[in-house]
Formats: sequence, C-alpha cells, structure tokens
Amino acid sequence: MKADIHPDYHFIDVKMTDGTIVKMRSTWGKEGDTMALEIDPSAHPAWTGGGTRLLDQGGRVSKFKKKYEGLGF
Repeated sequence: MKADIHPDYHFIDVKMTDGTIVKMRSTWGKEGDTMALEIDPSAHPAWTGGGTRLLDQGGRVSKFKKKYEGLGF
C-alpha cells in the first residue's frame, strides 16, 4: 500500500434510533464523534430482507404469471 493516502480509521459512537449507542470504527468524522442515525438498520426492510412487495403496474406481473403458469414457477 502507498503511504499517506488512506483516511484516518478511528472509533466513533453511532446512536441508533432507539437511543442505544454502539462504538464502531469509521473514517467518518473525528475520534469520539457521535453519528445519529435516522433509519435503524436493525429494523429497516432494506437490511432485514422483510416487507418487500411486488407492485403490479399495468397488469405486467399478472400477464407474466398467466403466460408461464404451467411451467411450475
């Protein structure tokens, strides 16, 4: 690795939406800074994989399912 091109990697406090504070290493801010999250990764569907819905715009999904219903999808 080249010397003096990487950002400083240090400990910060991350404040979750429920008020709990987690100590993490980051390149954000300075040593000891606190980052307050607006979206909690322990509950958000983007990180948990839940709550996804398939929107049927103009009947496209229905048309696809009808076209391939006999193939066992």
